[in-house]
Amino acid sequence: MPPTPRPIPRFAAEPPHEAEPYGRWAERLADLFAEACAEAGVDELERDAVRWFPPRAWGGRAFVPATAPAPGGGELFGYVSYATAGEQEEPAEFIARAEVTTETAADNPDWLIDLSDEVIGSWRGPADSHGEMTLVWGVPMRPGAAIATAELDGETVDQCEVSQGGGFTLVTLDAVEGFGDTLFLEVAIWDRRGALLGRESLYESEESSP
Repeated sequence: MPPTPRPIPRFAAEPPHEAEPYGRWAERLADLFAEACAEAGVDELERDAVRWFPPRAWGGRAFVPATAPAPGGGELFGYVSYATAGEQEEPAEFIARAEVTTETAADNPDWLIDLSDEVIGSWRGPADSHGEMTLVWGVPMRPGAAIATAELDGETVDQCEVSQGGGFTLVTLDAVEGFGDTLFLEVAIWDRRGALLGRESLYESEESSP
C-alpha cells in the first residue's frame, strides 16, 4: 500500500482486558470518584449508583470511566486513572476527574448514543499537525448494538465491543489539525452483522441516521 497522507495514530490504546470494576475494587474506585465529585461541588455521591465502563490503557495509565446521577438532577461523569502495574505490582498514582452536566439521555429521547468525553493527552505529528487524545465512553440507545467505533473523516481509528453492562470505552484522537480541514471525532454503533445503527458527533446534538 502507498504511504498515507495522514500518518495519525490508529488503535493507540490497548483493548479492554477486564470487565467493569466490581466488589472491593469498585468500592476503592468509587471512593476516589467521590473525592473528584466533591471537588466539582457535589458532596453526596450515591456510590451504589455509579456506573462503570470498560477500562482502557494508554500511555502507561489505565482509565476507568464512570457516570452517576447527580443530586437534584443531571449527571456526574468522569474517570479514575492509575499507573498500570505488572502482575506482581499494585496499581498506583491514582487520579480522578469528575464534572456535572444537565444534559442527560432521559431528557433527549432522540439521542442514538449517550456519550461522555474527556481529553487525556495530546499528540504532535509531522510538521505542525496535532490533536487531542480523548477518552470517550457511552451507552448505545438503540437495541442490538454490539460494537462502537471511533471515526475520523470516515476512517475507523478505534473500536470497542459493547460490554455485558451495556457500555463501551474508546481512546482516540480528536480535533486533529494539520491535514486540511480539522478532523472531528464521530462515534458509530453497529450490530453483530456489521449493520450501522447510528452515529453521533461530540459536537452536535442533532440525530444522525445510519
